[in-house]
Amino acid sequence: MAAIHKISGDFYEDSFALIALHSSLEDYAMAYALNLYLKSNLSRTAIDLDLSQKISFPIFEWRDRINDRYWTLLPNNSNAEEQVDQSGLFRNEPALTLHHLVPEHKDVDYFLKIERDDSDMDDELVRSILSIPRVVTAYTIEANMLKSKNNLIF
Repeated sequence: MAAIHKISGDFYEDSFALIALHSSLEDYAMAYALNLYLKSNLSRTAIDLDLSQKISFPIFEWRDRINDRYWTLLPNNSNAEEQVDQSGLFRNEPALTLHHLVPEHKDVDYFLKIERDDSDMDDELVRSILSIPRVVTAYTIEANMLKSKNNLIF
């Protein structure tokens, strides 16, 4: 009789830092500001992160080959257009529904995910991000405590 081996969902442990950003900047402007202040090189990917047919999030990424890190900037909010049967003045207008990448942090505008092996740079990085003029606040989030952590693994 052959042995059956099963791999649990927790087997794949991805080590990454997750920084929450609060800002009124558009996604392209946030990527530009991070590039300017952090000396990074984030650029928009050709393919968005699709959670469903109607819900997608733009991705900005940068592979830092010198420090062996992979940076990803993701907006937490996405508007999906839905047709709703309504009567009255706005009956032919589509309705917009707001969806969140990480629903337990609805107030966060962006997430900066940095895949790396060390964690010595988090405090210095947050201080650098806070020096960006239109960033209201930035702080690290413990990714292991998130219920929707799988939305950040792609």
